[in-house]
Amino acid sequence: MLIKGGNANLTVTEVLKDIYAVKKPFAVLYKKKNITRPFEDQTSLEFFSKKSDCSLFLFGSHNKKRPNNLIIGRMFDYHVLDMIELGIEKFVSLKDVKNSKCPEGTKPMLIFAGDTFDLNEEYRRLKSLLIDFFRGPNVPNIRLAGLEYVLHFTAVDGKIYMRSYKVLLKKSGCKIPRIELEEMGPSLDLVMRRTHLASDDLYKLSLKQPKALKAKKKKNISHDVFGTAYGRIHMQKQDLGKLQTRKMKGLKKRPAEKSVEEDGGISPKKTKSA
Repeated sequence: MLIKGGNANLTVTEVLKDIYAVKKPFAVLYKKKNITRPFEDQTSLEFFSKKSDCSLFLFGSHNKKRPNNLIIGRMFDYHVLDMIELGIEKFVSLKDVKNSKCPEGTKPMLIFAGDTFDLNEEYRRLKSLLIDFFRGPNVPNIRLAGLEYVLHFTAVDGKIYMRSYKVLLKKSGCKIPRIELEEMGPSLDLVMRRTHLASDDLYKLSLKQPKALKAKKKKNISHDVFGTAYGRIHMQKQDLGKLQTRKMKGLKKRPAEKSVEEDGGISPKKTKSA
């Protein structure tokens, strides 16, 4: 769900509209202004979470102390689990980029660049938040033509750069097409401000899956990293002496060979008479 604060300016409003356009139809945009401060009072966010049955939110606001402000967060049991405040330093909207766009509901490929996403705990949580927010629904199958949308996040020098690209499949003269990326917007330059992170125990509890959702492990079946299933079959030891082979006329022994085997010797070659 995307919520506009009581004092949101034009930039924040455009950001929320563009992210809603990227997320459609798996998002809800509240157009009316809501006077609330998530870091001081979270009751309104919890109310909207129950109303729209959403566990992820993006709140936009603007004031003199924190201009062009975004708060991204998620819920657990309709209570705020963690949220991170981001400041917008630069914004390029979908309308400013005149290239072609991806169809509505396209599932994006997410790329994260920068060691900060793995070394810093706050950035690690931000990466987890962004994955949950933009990944979309789980799909059983993927086709090559459907891989046409890339979201790239780069963390460097205390800033987060978000870029959106459309994947173009070009002819390459072989089966594998040549890949080109075309910027399509929106693009954001962000800086991290305040954070509200859940404790380690609560975070682990939120990751627990109910037993009903866990897939039952089947005996002698394993899967590789690509999801291919392999089965193991247990058989009794074979006696190769009793193995029935295909009979061929060309493999039958001649009468001369049978008589030699019975005599136990080798027949001498006949000399040709002059």
